[in-house]
Amino acid sequence: MAKDYYSILGVKKQATDEEIKKAFRKLAVKYHPDKNAGNKEAEEKFKEINEAYEVLGDPEKRKKYDQYGANWNQFNGAGQGPHQYDDAGGGQYYQYEGDPSQFFGQGEDFSNIFGEFFNRSGAGASGGKRGSRKRKGQDYQSEMTISLEEAFHGTARVVTLHEQKVRITLKPGAYSGLMIRLAGKGAPGANGGQAGDLYITIQVLPHAVYRREGDHIRQTVQVDLFTAVLGGEQEVHTLSGTLKIKIPTGTQNGKLLRIRGKGMPVYNTQDQTGDLLLEMQVLIPEQLTPEQQKLFRQLQATFIETGKN
Repeated sequence: MAKDYYSILGVKKQATDEEIKKAFRKLAVKYHPDKNAGNKEAEEKFKEINEAYEVLGDPEKRKKYDQYGANWNQFNGAGQGPHQYDDAGGGQYYQYEGDPSQFFGQGEDFSNIFGEFFNRSGAGASGGKRGSRKRKGQDYQSEMTISLEEAFHGTARVVTLHEQKVRITLKPGAYSGLMIRLAGKGAPGANGGQAGDLYITIQVLPHAVYRREGDHIRQTVQVDLFTAVLGGEQEVHTLSGTLKIKIPTGTQNGKLLRIRGKGMPVYNTQDQTGDLLLEMQVLIPEQLTPEQQKLFRQLQATFIETGKN
């Protein structure tokens, strides 16, 4: 019985490329062998999902499948006869875009799970006769999670891929959604074709102190009442180190001070940096002695007298 790839992925025939991709991701996470150890049914389902996505995820293959159905790979063009080659060649592959912590650790050297994951990819043999046409190997996709400090200063990670150490270097200014391409680190090509590529999407974790706003960095600075009223200098800890800033006289709560050139470096752009935005939080004394309360009332009275004059 011919397989219905749309039904396998749970989408309609009119589904967009993005809808197909989302459906594949969801099912790949659910039936991935690493999460269903020893479950043969899940393993077969996972292979079936990958087979369906290999066709529907490729616009050209999907077009042939929609036109010819189960025999799509036997036609090289409209009206032409069958060819004796397996157009889907390259074997089964595994692709996973779930929780990145399963691949990337917090240390300098990732666990061998990453290597085992990719070593297993593309290892299966496909059936049918093979032709001599060279075909590029399947691309791999994954995610890499870094801290805001690593994004600011730049970082390097080492992964084990196909029993080979691969160093991934990020320049300062990396951002969520940034995609890194490692050429030739995907699945081996078929019939002498070039290997596929590895695409890694970067995700930057939120920070408890610093908030990224594009290329700017915002943080809150607590200022005591007397410095806010009278002005003064204060040290501030930032991602670029400790800065001494000047607090203007009469600084209001919520006032924003902009320190130019002390924000996030612009990725892959030399000598271009965002700004540091310092939001002032004026601290009001919560407990006053009777004498202090008396002094504040005296000060209040002077403002009242000044207002009358």
